[in-house]
Amino acid sequence: MALEDYHKKRNFGETPEPKGEKTNRSATLRFVIQRHAASHLHYDFRLEMDGVLKSWAIPKGPSLNPEDKRLAVMVEDHPFAYRTFQGEIPAGNYGAGEVEIWDEGTYQPIERISGISDDLEMQHELQEGSLKFILNGNRLKGEFALVKLKHAHEENAWLLIKHKDQFAVEEPYNAEEHTDKNSIVTAYLEMKNAKKKMNRPEK
Repeated sequence: MALEDYHKKRNFGETPEPKGEKTNRSATLRFVIQRHAASHLHYDFRLEMDGVLKSWAIPKGPSLNPEDKRLAVMVEDHPFAYRTFQGEIPAGNYGAGEVEIWDEGTYQPIERISGISDDLEMQHELQEGSLKFILNGNRLKGEFALVKLKHAHEENAWLLIKHKDQFAVEEPYNAEEHTDKNSIVTAYLEMKNAKKKMNRPEK
């Protein structure tokens, strides 16, 4: 089962995360990037494929600068319903913290083959360990690649790389600088840091 690991890790009597099931394949593939303040702040990059969301955790967040090769660790598949999830995962649960949508939109493979659906092409590229696609998001646009590292120390390590195109930038790119001012994750982190300072013993 594609979502077996996802279900095993979660207590749906406590977490508001969607239980979800595998869905029918969409004609137009969707993607989402969720900013997630758990034990560490990171970005979850999810691509719709084969009725689920194939998922990678990106510690430093995505970049529009082709010089950046961002580590992306592949994690368990998530249900398609997770695409719209935002909110707090309660303490004591897997991934406890705050989640918000940082970017979303549609995507497609760079190489489109006649007679083969975009979904099947992306599944093939996933098996090959080299995904090349175009993102049509609000923040991320243009060509990207996800490449699996064959001899990495960390299991399931990939690299997310921006291709040089009209959407690429040359200046340093920090995803944190492109976050909404009214971000629920930022508010959560500020509250968490304030509590740490209050509980810190005086010297």
